[in-house]
Amino acid sequence: MNPLTRGQLFAYGGLGLPLAFAALPLYVHLAPFYGQAIGLGLLGLLLLGLRFLDALIDPLLGALFDRFPHPRLLIALALPLLGAGWIALFHPPADFPVVGWLVLTLTLTTVGYSLATVVHTSWGARVHADPHQRTRLFATREGFGLLGVVLAAALPLLLADTLQTGLPRMGWIFAGLLVLFGIATLAATPPLQAHVRPSHWKQWRLPFANPAFARFVPGFLLNGVAAALPATLVIFFIDDVLALSSSSGAFLAIYFVSGALGLPLWVALARRIGKLDAWLLSMLLAVASFAGAFWLGAGDWLGFALVCAASGLALGADLALPPALVADYLDRDELPQPGAYFGLMSFFAKFVLALAAGLALPLLDLAGYVPGGSDTRALSATYALLPCLLKLAAIGWFWAQRVRLQSGVCPC
Repeated sequence: MNPLTRGQLFAYGGLGLPLAFAALPLYVHLAPFYGQAIGLGLLGLLLLGLRFLDALIDPLLGALFDRFPHPRLLIALALPLLGAGWIALFHPPADFPVVGWLVLTLTLTTVGYSLATVVHTSWGARVHADPHQRTRLFATREGFGLLGVVLAAALPLLLADTLQTGLPRMGWIFAGLLVLFGIATLAATPPLQAHVRPSHWKQWRLPFANPAFARFVPGFLLNGVAAALPATLVIFFIDDVLALSSSSGAFLAIYFVSGALGLPLWVALARRIGKLDAWLLSMLLAVASFAGAFWLGAGDWLGFALVCAASGLALGADLALPPALVADYLDRDELPQPGAYFGLMSFFAKFVLALAAGLALPLLDLAGYVPGGSDTRALSATYALLPCLLKLAAIGWFWAQRVRLQSGVCPC
């Protein structure tokens, strides 16, 4: 097959921008946005339950794609649900119970988001047969995605003085991005290049019969929890440890711009030394840079900016290389079902985010941390040190399995 053209890469990858734009407030801003109306303990339990239920549907959505391999139609159905739910989520009415509104609108939003992301990723895994072309494709999607999160990070405090006012004002901007990039992706992304075998609903379990994928999952989960904890707590850390709440958008922008700038580096390095080894190097960079956040205090703007830049550089590999690795493992399956693999991947990604919110927030509550309070020792340790320990555990797992996981080779 011919290499993918720049237009094809951009057509597929463009949808990553509004999807990432939607995701950042859901996982970073949602807790602070609703935290003023709902106690941290209850909010953490609600987010744990809702995100876990959301994660459970992803394997079913993957099975839907394998039974009905028509990505354009499925994405066209998903985007209106996502747009309507997201806008409503950040416009809670004064005369409606806040807990009920959160449950209702977050459920609608995540169903639309889940369907769009599972189908979009599964589609990308089957657009081209060459592994490096798939790495380029996923890297392009994540590059657009990082632009989306930079916009989502910066806009709330550009549009207003507070998140409570700025997030609702982002709604129509999000709707415009969703329409624009959704049309481009649906119109110009190349079609599926491989037959997708019709499946039964219970066949979501079949990827675990692929030894390489089964060995990949534990390390992916460890690394995922390591990334999810800071994502859940970063606004609290900026507000209460650094006392720099007005700079939260700038810090997030530095982090995600660094991730976007690092993407070409990780793609080139992956081609030279292999995807897994490149990913392991990025994890070491993340640990080395992020550990410094524990020692920061009030007013340490430059120090945290450097932490954001270095750990953000590592982010590009975290985003682009795991789906490219799984696409390689999919090639080793005699009867590949991309929806089953990427439905599970989406489940794992959301499961660790649910776990981070459901454990970190109640534990901080028990430790005596109160948003806006002066005792932030538990917050600093949970935000900075615990993720480093989990990253090191993931590195150890992948290193022990390295020979079996390189390029999907699995001597048994």
